[in-house]
Amino acid sequence: MSGPPRADNRPPYARIAGHYRDLISSGELSPGDLLPSIKTLATQWEVSTATADRAMRLLREEKLVQGIPGVGTEVMARPISLSSGTERHDRSRKTQSSWGVGERSSGHTAGIVEAPGDVADVLGISAGDNVIRRSRVYRDGHGIVSHSTSWIPAELAQDVPELARSERLKGGLSLDLIARATGRHVVKRVDEETARIATALDLELLELEADTVAAILVLTTRFLDADGEVLEYGVDLGAPGRTRRTTSEVQQ
Repeated sequence: MSGPPRADNRPPYARIAGHYRDLISSGELSPGDLLPSIKTLATQWEVSTATADRAMRLLREEKLVQGIPGVGTEVMARPISLSSGTERHDRSRKTQSSWGVGERSSGHTAGIVEAPGDVADVLGISAGDNVIRRSRVYRDGHGIVSHSTSWIPAELAQDVPELARSERLKGGLSLDLIARATGRHVVKRVDEETARIATALDLELLELEADTVAAILVLTTRFLDADGEVLEYGVDLGAPGRTRRTTSEVQQ
């Protein structure tokens, strides 16, 4: 039996900033939305106006909001940080969507293909064995955020046939559909990040000119079930210039 929830020991300004940071990250607050006034925040959170102002100042420093004289504090439109498969999985569990703020996805393709050697190693199969490959491109107002590929064991197409169809999944991400159809849930996730100069294939997938020389960030995630079997192997290619950003609270 679990104990009571852990108390939030962050300073009040950090709790306020964290609350609105989460709303912005999840998409519940969109670019252009206004946050409550400093006076309203102070009343709602039962803090001083100085504390409320410090919370908003923190969000401004993180480029999440901007102050507009005579109007208030507005959520900013900005390039989306490059999300890992784990973050998209968590976002889907909270909002039923893997999209970040201002994002959309397109170019959904799927099918059963021969597994490349590196993918086969991760899935514990032989190179050339059948595997489900799903891909899509995430975009925002600034262009491509990332090209995302999901590699899924081919046998799961028997339980979830739509995994191998070239269309956007309905009812959640692939892992959600797998869990409902088979009872196999993700219990462990392994994330890795590497940087490399974009290959010819990377440039094609990111819709860049063939002679482009650019560094990209490659994010991979292995989603494991209770038996340690890989349910999905996700590979995200981040477009050049995208930022990989995480925020952590430091307990004093």
